[in-house]
Amino acid sequence: MAKRESKPIRGSTNIRRRAKELRKQATPAEKILWDQLRNRRLHGLKFRRQHPLGNFIVDFYCPTHRLVVEIDGTIHQYKEAEDHARNELLEVKGYKVIRFWNNEVEENLDKVLEAIKESCDLPSPKLGRRAGDEGER
Repeated sequence: MAKRESKPIRGSTNIRRRAKELRKQATPAEKILWDQLRNRRLHGLKFRRQHPLGNFIVDFYCPTHRLVVEIDGTIHQYKEAEDHARNELLEVKGYKVIRFWNNEVEENLDKVLEAIKESCDLPSPKLGRRAGDEGER
């Protein structure tokens, strides 16, 4: 059974450079959500945007709760398997991943913010479980 790594994973220089570029090219939905998450506006939670985690760049990341928030556009309709694999890799590292469609952010922001807050209250995948616990795979 593989042990979950508890340290954050750091991206390469190229990944960090690309993340910086993406922060300048935010989608309308990302801008709307960032306006609500920045400066600890959501229940005092610290979020980062376009944050590198290993070889990935996640849309939003709350380090305190190891929560990744992804905002998906129409291109993700065709990347479902890729997104699922990425989620699993991040979850193995102990990150929680939640996804929303652009239109959810644009049309029902309060519901999205509530879901993010509730996700912060849940334990991270694999955290709090010891080797041999029944639920671990």
